[in-house]
Amino acid sequence: MDTQTVLTLLQETAAEVIDPRFRALAEGDVGSKSHPEDYVTVADREAEVIITAALREAYPEALVLGEEAYAENPGLLPAFRAAEHAFTVDPVDGTRNFVHGSPDHAVMVAETRGGRTVRAWIWQPQHRLAYVAERGAGLWRNGQRVVRAAPATDPARWRARTSRRKQVGAMLGPVGPLELTWVSCGIDYPQLAEGVCDALVYVGTMPWDHAPGSLMVEEVGGAVGSVDGEDYAPGTPVRGIVAAASPEVLRTLQDHC
Repeated sequence: MDTQTVLTLLQETAAEVIDPRFRALAEGDVGSKSHPEDYVTVADREAEVIITAALREAYPEALVLGEEAYAENPGLLPAFRAAEHAFTVDPVDGTRNFVHGSPDHAVMVAETRGGRTVRAWIWQPQHRLAYVAERGAGLWRNGQRVVRAAPATDPARWRARTSRRKQVGAMLGPVGPLELTWVSCGIDYPQLAEGVCDALVYVGTMPWDHAPGSLMVEEVGGAVGSVDGEDYAPGTPVRGIVAAASPEVLRTLQDHC
């Protein structure tokens, strides 16, 4: 499948099973997984089935790691880490936002080869924004190339956000106070790539959350690594993730995480 065909798949899937349920979830459409606010909806499940089936038909040799499939079969994660060719699928990233009627949610897919993300797609159905990246070819938003301005030279002027609510208001060395992310990687990473913020600090590290956006940030000159100072790769387990507007911002934050 070429890059545009995958994007169309995400857009058509959202139009079919996600958008009609936005602010219209019926009783019984919402469940939970690991804890009461770890939501899953019928839209998540149906969208993942459609996207996974299409990818498997086009790439029968590739492993497809979907968020909801992992919830049913955790063995998919080690299989993904060992796979030469794979896809990640996050059918509704920001499900909590979706359940509460926020437009800040997205459909995300990433393709990896040899453990590196080579293509990435984020479709924000309520914002009507499509972000697409291919390694070495830049980041594109609705067909226009995204060019990010360089961050300020003074770390005190960097705007950083955290996924951990307890960290909001804290300082990381010269950087801060930290603000909360948009609570959806499918919104967070494009905001970083567009220059709305300069860094994102994450506790959660699942590949379907970070594989798409990490490539997008790299394609506009940013850098992504672990909180322990390592480079980021979707198949490598890490303790936490830092995404930054430049390698300098990344190194500074890693020194204080």
